[in-house]
Amino acid sequence: MRKILIICFLFISLKSVAQKELSPRQTYPGLFEKVQLASIYPDSKSFADAIPKKTSKVIMEAYTAQKDLKEFDLKKFVEEYFSMPENHNALYKSDIGAGIEKHLDTLWTVLERSPDQISEIRTSLLPLPKPYIVPGGRFREIYYWDSYFTMLGLKKAGKIKIMKDMIDNFAYLINTYGFIPNGNRSYYLTRSQPPFFAAMVKLLAENNPDVKLSDYKGVLEKEYNFWMKGASTLGIGKAINHSVKLKDGSLLNRYYDAGDQPREESFREDFEAAKMTKQLPSAFLRNVRSAAESGWDFSSRWFADGENFNQIITTDLLPVDLNTLMYNLEKTIAEANQQAGNIAKAKLFLAKADKRKAAILKYFWNSNLNFFTDYNWKMQSSSKQFTLAALFPLYFKLATPTQAKLVSIKVEKDFLKAGGLVSTLKTTKEQWDSPNAWAPLQWVSIQGLRNYGYDKLADTVTNRWVNLNIAVFKQTGKLMEKYNVVNADSKGGGGGEYPLQDGFGWTNGVLLKLLK
Repeated sequence: MRKILIICFLFISLKSVAQKELSPRQTYPGLFEKVQLASIYPDSKSFADAIPKKTSKVIMEAYTAQKDLKEFDLKKFVEEYFSMPENHNALYKSDIGAGIEKHLDTLWTVLERSPDQISEIRTSLLPLPKPYIVPGGRFREIYYWDSYFTMLGLKKAGKIKIMKDMIDNFAYLINTYGFIPNGNRSYYLTRSQPPFFAAMVKLLAENNPDVKLSDYKGVLEKEYNFWMKGASTLGIGKAINHSVKLKDGSLLNRYYDAGDQPREESFREDFEAAKMTKQLPSAFLRNVRSAAESGWDFSSRWFADGENFNQIITTDLLPVDLNTLMYNLEKTIAEANQQAGNIAKAKLFLAKADKRKAAILKYFWNSNLNFFTDYNWKMQSSSKQFTLAALFPLYFKLATPTQAKLVSIKVEKDFLKAGGLVSTLKTTKEQWDSPNAWAPLQWVSIQGLRNYGYDKLADTVTNRWVNLNIAVFKQTGKLMEKYNVVNADSKGGGGGEYPLQDGFGWTNGVLLKLLK
């Protein structure tokens, strides 16, 4: 009974602080911008995650009193009043000789975090009531879509409890904030990430008599309401938040961040990039932030000309992967209601899913390219960009057999490289373009191909990806966030706003699933 009371108190305590979450920029106005633009830390995320040594009131009073003094030293001030967050990966040394599976088993403990404690001195971390797994490196918090792919490995490793704890943490976030933020940081409260929560719950419920989809019915519906907020009042050809209503009345979704200022975790980068675009700064920054919500931050996929970051148009695009995930969410809500005996609501969501499926096949199948592509709702035209997002309709079994065959031919001909599948066919400095490859897209592609009987190609992708992961591990003792699959001698992927990270949650999860 005492344990139950403690847990209930923790939930109530967390709930009480949730309503007054301020981001670092809101907490330290003026100081935050000065620190980030002064490049005191090479990575903007460092100060966004910094641990204050005093309350924000004391820090801001000290800053106000000192900032105009001739001898004021900003770096010394920050070092006096803040500590940098710990890098747990740096404390861990791998044993290459023990083999990859031993390494994976040990990493779960390295990447696990205990339930968060509440203190009067607050950081940007949004406290969670149960243990969770983080990706690793600079990613010190739970991440939304990462966690699904991490869970693939957790389930294979028999770590069902931590898997359920993570799902319950996501349910807590939905109940507290109305949605699952990008990660459990206050500066992520303007956006989510690809909606994999329904897929997580289904993964947990599979072959598990202790869990039913109906247990999560309420939070699944709340997440759906977040993605569809305002959709019921939309006029034809209009957009609001994440929803867009097309000329034929089809309701589809886009990525959309509620903010239009530089991202706090990439403040300096966004501040400088906004000077290089012809868009209004607020429109440009919303497109940047919305691409971050997609998880593909960044890719030529989001650029009007397919080449240049300053032409980013994320909010003009309806993404094929997002809408396929929304289809899965609608189907899962229907099934959860069926289990709960609410037949009317189950039928309602099945009808929504059927409408979305028809719209996906109409707007995302590009008959000119024989491939699934994104759709520009403003231009009323299909994107010309080839990306692995095309495999999502195969993963969730939406594609026709003919479409799946054509996609598989293109994947084998152009995407397949020495170490796996490139994310796009464009080679740029962006990390979600060629020559880079990422574990989640390998898994979606492999399983999507298997769903339609292309086992030989799926096996080829699996073998090349697993062999690359193991080869890099043998050279470095690490598993990486991303890999260069074109150059077999590379020790990891490149590009992007920050150095290559190791750890790494979703790489570990997908690799273990494929090894088993």
